[in-house]
Amino acid sequence: MSTRIVIVGNGMAGARLAGELHAREGDRKVTVLGAEPHRAYNRILLSTLLAGRIGEPDVELTEAAGHGIDTRTGVPVTTVDRSAREVRTADGERIAYDHLVLATGARAVVPSLPGLDPTDLPPRVVPFRTLDDCRRIIAAADGARSALVLGGGLLGLEAARGLATRGLTTTVVHHTGHLMERQLDPAASAVLAGTLAGLGVTSQLAVPATGVVADDTGVRLDLADGRSLRADLLVLSCGVRPDTALARAAGLTVRRGVVVDDRLRTDDRSISAIGDCAEHDGTLTGLVAPAWAQARVLADVLTGTDPLARYRPRPVVTRLKAAGIDLAAMGDAVGGEPGEELTFTDPARGTYARLRIRDERLVGAILLGDNPAVGTVIQLFDRGHPVPADRRALLLGRALGGTAAAPAASPALMPDAATVCQCNTVTKGALVRCWRSGARTVDAVVAATRAGTGCGGCRDAVGGIVDWLSEAESVEVTR
Repeated sequence: MSTRIVIVGNGMAGARLAGELHAREGDRKVTVLGAEPHRAYNRILLSTLLAGRIGEPDVELTEAAGHGIDTRTGVPVTTVDRSAREVRTADGERIAYDHLVLATGARAVVPSLPGLDPTDLPPRVVPFRTLDDCRRIIAAADGARSALVLGGGLLGLEAARGLATRGLTTTVVHHTGHLMERQLDPAASAVLAGTLAGLGVTSQLAVPATGVVADDTGVRLDLADGRSLRADLLVLSCGVRPDTALARAAGLTVRRGVVVDDRLRTDDRSISAIGDCAEHDGTLTGLVAPAWAQARVLADVLTGTDPLARYRPRPVVTRLKAAGIDLAAMGDAVGGEPGEELTFTDPARGTYARLRIRDERLVGAILLGDNPAVGTVIQLFDRGHPVPADRRALLLGRALGGTAAAPAASPALMPDAATVCQCNTVTKGALVRCWRSGARTVDAVVAATRAGTGCGGCRDAVGGIVDWLSEAESVEVTR
């Protein structure tokens, strides 16, 4: 009898797990139940869709299909019956499982402000989280001239840049004194705010919102300092909260998220949780790379491919790559631990760099603007390798003589073990092997390795490696 695995959630974590299960041998039936009425899509690319640079087909994920896979969209799960080992859907269907996986993700936070009812938001006030949200924002932006974005975190800035790209005068309102305060220090935030201003996005910082008034003609956002800002559209980007309602109702242990162990199991051994809804070792993920790593581990465990597989979080790198902005932040770049610290700032060119080094290892970094060493810095941080003696090459992207930092100068100098795609943990060696196996275009390499299908920030690097391999073959042939 085949094993029945039910996955609740058809987002980036749930869809990836279905694909990982499908790729492994064994007799099993996998049922994926997605509350959203769409095919699985890449949430990271919604800001690019909002900017109008891609269409909806470009955000769709390749879903597992074929024998043993049953994916259903628009099917919310309302109840988990642990004693009967079945889930119940909104239309009354009961679906039995041998193992249940909760991949319910997270929901956008609607702030508790006068004028905002989370269950009935005005038409011109929209959160930015789902594909439907993105569609509503695009519809509201059509014919609009101005927009406000409440929230200056990563997603809020991506939304603001997308709206500005559509030609809207855009203002970000943030309650703290600097943008992306979880990843950036005040100096980096100031440079980023200057870069955004040059791209049509102004920032109002250290000023909480106190109320919203919205109707069919526009939106007014009242601020704590007594001012009011008016616009045609208000986008809410105030963080997310793990969707734990099903788990909590089922009696599973829930803190901030659904508590799981190193094998991604809850306190019910027949139920696992992955992605944004899961809390591992007291930490929520909130990013695609950890979710996909969890999917790989859980697939190995459930299929017996590697019963001893364990989830081990990797260092997190935050990337903001929007038109005109290139930002990488990683590790403890703003902490107070003793160590070596190097900074460089050039606001006129929108450039900022900060490195924190301890025991000859990079423990944190912020790189904003055009820095050719960004790939090398990420590799050093990710792999924990010693930093070079010439710190200037990392900080400035070039040595004093003007030559680029050697590790980033050519793919030929990059070790095969270097991780090119952080989201999918794809190394340079894997890309080279894929190319030598017959995938001779960027699209073919991406399809075979999944590199570039997460945040998309490594797409240029993948293209550079494919170009380098093609040129090397051409030289060999002409000889």
